[in-house]
Amino acid sequence: MLGHLYIVVAPSGAGKTTLVRLLLENDPGIRVSISHTTRQPRAGERNGIEYHFTDQPTFQKKIDNGDFIEWAEVHGNFYGTSRSGIAAAIEAGQDVLLEIDWQGAKQVRTLFPQAIGVFILPPSMAELETRLRKRATDSEQTIARRMAAAREEMRHVAEFDYVIINDHLPRALNDVLAVVQASRLRYDSQRQRHSILFSTLL
Repeated sequence: MLGHLYIVVAPSGAGKTTLVRLLLENDPGIRVSISHTTRQPRAGERNGIEYHFTDQPTFQKKIDNGDFIEWAEVHGNFYGTSRSGIAAAIEAGQDVLLEIDWQGAKQVRTLFPQAIGVFILPPSMAELETRLRKRATDSEQTIARRMAAAREEMRHVAEFDYVIINDHLPRALNDVLAVVQASRLRYDSQRQRHSILFSTLL
């Protein structure tokens, strides 16, 4: 049985990281793909857990070798997803989740057209800015850059299968869980999961 590939995209500050963490806590059947990045670790982040932290020459070598299913430069840092890791997990029947940007999602879908795209929106631009400021980690210049990037990212929302507005975290989490459950109830998924039953009924 093949696993599902979920692509979760959101502008910085929309709550993607929190929603994905809660999703994984509530659904042990999904594992998150750990991306490679040239970004410096934030407080509490561990190599091989949140990201595979690497330097730019090593990242470039992986690009040249075709090791990434997708990669992109975001806010001056590079992010990439292992091609072989994703393919092996899906073939083994594992549901995998990617946290990437819209450019990466577009690249992934060229190789995995069956991937399920989920876009998370903030309830307003004002709320998005408030959330970014509450982090107290970014300069005014960085906040302005993230807000501009958010507007550009949200122009691509129509390219995704599902849209979740994160105005109330428990409700947004229920929406994400509903997307996962619905995908598992699709005909192809159910026929693979219950092949013996289907062979006796059809």
